[in-house]
Amino acid sequence: MSKMIRLAVVLAATVFLAGAVGLAQPPGQTTYRARCQGCHGTSGVPFPGIAKIMGVKAANDPAMKKDSEALMIAAVENGKGKMPAFKGKLTDAQVKAAVEYFRTFMKK
Repeated sequence: MSKMIRLAVVLAATVFLAGAVGLAQPPGQTTYRARCQGCHGTSGVPFPGIAKIMGVKAANDPAMKKDSEALMIAAVENGKGKMPAFKGKLTDAQVKAAVEYFRTFMKK
């Protein structure tokens, strides 16, 4: 009987850990999806219509790659062009995490 209990515990722990790993998201992904992807796209590439109307560039665009993390954080906080300011709507940590998540698209 103790072997059955041990097996059940091990199986339960395995399922729990697999679920936790499967649900793990990169920092900033939740904020990016909620606040940014509507214009910047799910993978940092905006829809053509949005890009044209709003002047949004893809994350891998050379002009975007030149911007520093600090400059991007300032753009998110204060707004830039047609992008609204998010200062006061997001915490400093949320802004930083969303920018870091966006910058992962620059490597693709």
